Amino acid sequence: MSHPEQHRGRWRPRLDRPALVALLFGLVGVVYRLVLTLFIVPVSNSDEATFGLAALHIGQGRELPVFLYGQHYMGMLESYLAAPLVAVAGPSWPVLRLPMLALYALFLYLIHRLTRRLGTPWFAAFVVGLLALGPERVVRDQLTVVGGRPEVKPAVLLMLLITVGLAAGTIHRRRLAIVLFGLLVGLSVWSDWLILPYLAVAGLALVWAVRRELLGWSGLLLVAGVVVGVAPMIVDNLRAGPGEDSLSVFREVSTKAGPQPPLSDRIRGGLLEGVPLAHGLCPVDGCGRWQQWFGVLYPLLLLAGAALAVLAYRRAAGAPPEERAGALRGERVGPVVQLALVAGAALTVLSYVRSPLAATSPLDNARYLSVLQLSLPAVLWPLWVAALTAWRGTSSVLGRFAGALSAAVLTALTVTTLVITVLFAATGTAASRTEERKARELAAALRADGPHEVYGDYWTCNRLIFNTEESVVCGVLDGDLSPGQNRYRPYWRQVGRAERPGYVVEADSPMDRRLRRLLADRADAAPVREVGGYRVYHPDTPVRPWR
Repeated sequence: MSHPEQHRGRWRPRLDRPALVALLFGLVGVVYRLVLTLFIVPVSNSDEATFGLAALHIGQGRELPVFLYGQHYMGMLESYLAAPLVAVAGPSWPVLRLPMLALYALFLYLIHRLTRRLGTPWFAAFVVGLLALGPERVVRDQLTVVGGRPEVKPAVLLMLLITVGLAAGTIHRRRLAIVLFGLLVGLSVWSDWLILPYLAVAGLALVWAVRRELLGWSGLLLVAGVVVGVAPMIVDNLRAGPGEDSLSVFREVSTKAGPQPPLSDRIRGGLLEGVPLAHGLCPVDGCGRWQQWFGVLYPLLLLAGAALAVLAYRRAAGAPPEERAGALRGERVGPVVQLALVAGAALTVLSYVRSPLAATSPLDNARYLSVLQLSLPAVLWPLWVAALTAWRGTSSVLGRFAGALSAAVLTALTVTTLVITVLFAATGTAASRTEERKARELAAALRADGPHEVYGDYWTCNRLIFNTEESVVCGVLDGDLSPGQNRYRPYWRQVGRAERPGYVVEADSPMDRRLRRLLADRADAAPVREVGGYRVYHPDTPVRPWR
């Protein structure tokens, strides 16, 4: 990545040209996302607000939550990362999202380091350039605080870099590195179970690299690191009641998706919609037929990536003894890590297409495939090798044709991602900014004039509470005005004790019409005002039909 350069008695790193290009791409990606963060794009929601409220509670010393309020399987690491900033600067969406921006920058740095070790410097710069782009579906997973994915991706990359360093002998404090590996595994398991396929293959790569060391103290230290990282989850599950442990709750959530659609529909939704969306090739409202080509090609690229890794592994194993003495494991670790990335992507896709949601709601659930970005170096490496070989003119006629086709695919991938990103940045942010403005208007109106205890729907309540720094408290109701998903029960109880609660509903929504029917003749007499597309009712006597 760099060469040391002596200057006036001191050594300073000097970046080579590919590293400088990668740095430029990375800076563009970070600045682009910083601007989006400051303008609160993508739009905030109540799921993110729940993490923000947890960060507020942590910063104030009121709560130390292990899992997201109201569930037992999504870790709160993102809230803990944001808590110091929220405690100092107060709750706001840019402050809440700044740690996610830092995690994205760390992700770019680590994937550049790993790709240089596995491939070539210019290929690493190309990968960073692709990952610097990002339409709404991609940046939503990178910037919004909704749990898991922004932190587990850098964790996996660091684990793989540790494996490469241990195998190559470039890490001297080996036991400390193994403890760190275990700690990252534990934190990732606590944070988001979607990363389990990658944790499994990273663990196998580590076992391959240092299997003899793991039979001694290093193995015990690895287990200790895992236990420390996952300790919050263990403690919470030991205290949980029957059926409230993480496995039981996650199993219940996984079986609520309904009847199983045909496999062909799940594969179509997973590959043709989910994979292109996860890689930034489609706008957030779905993929056109011309944008689904990458989903068709993806399994073939995984097979090609695996084949190249196996060939590289066998080539290193077949080197003359005098060339491989003391360096065999270091030469073979690259192909092993490439195989791990291919296997992680394959297992993630297979796990996703098992779910009915892959067929019934592919647009909403493509976020579960965002971890596939980890495997981008292994997936695109066959195309890069074929294009480079043809460019150098060292292949046959068939090879040159394959190289030209590979170069066309890489060009199409880059151009498509760039076009979708530019369209989003130019025209796709207006709706988010308008919605955020309306949410701020509602929060300011209620904060200034009340009511300060209100009922509303799920997507209104926690965002309203966060926007008002808890000066307005909201209880969640479903569309039929029955109690809804109240993640943090103290809010519901506080509104329930209010003598004259208000009601915040979207104008002309089913909840609005239901409420007006219950108020009957009092609907027009009750104080009503419209703010930011919402109607705020404040009747003299509370309306609580569930009682």
